[in-house]
Amino acid sequence: MRWRVVVPAVVVAGLVVLLGYGLTRQPSILPSALINKPAPAFNLPTLDAADKRVGSDVLKGHVTLVNVWASWCVACREENDLVTEISQRTGVPVLGINYKDKRGDAKRWLARFGNPFAVVAFDRSGQVGIDWGVAAVPESFVVDRHGMIRYKVVGAITRKEMNKVLIPKLKQLQQAS
Repeated sequence: MRWRVVVPAVVVAGLVVLLGYGLTRQPSILPSALINKPAPAFNLPTLDAADKRVGSDVLKGHVTLVNVWASWCVACREENDLVTEISQRTGVPVLGINYKDKRGDAKRWLARFGNPFAVVAFDRSGQVGIDWGVAAVPESFVVDRHGMIRYKVVGAITRKEMNKVLIPKLKQLQQAS
């Protein structure tokens, strides 16, 4: 009879401890297995023209911000102006990867909300996004001049993260030899 009370009480106490610990975590900070590793190779058509291609070679020789986005993504609208501002303030080109979208919808979205991208790769199937470890859009990656991923943002970039982390990280990588 005593075990019938003790065992459930211990299980409930354990679950309360786990829940309490979970509430102290920041879900937007997800470790990425790709940090300090080469960016995954890709070769995709551009959003502008299906017969033109963009590949991972565009990530070499300069620091790049890679932003994975979609026209159906509400949070992508929220961060679009900040992505533009990051590029303007740092001079870092932004490679857009349009994820699981329709070409026409993506083009209309850029015409309406602005295009912060130097070039947009069109990842209709989402396979490249999967290779990059994208769980949901938007996600952004800081890639150094050697093609190594140095930082990842899960979810929409916030002004605070832009000013305190992204811009300093981009400038630091630009100054590194």
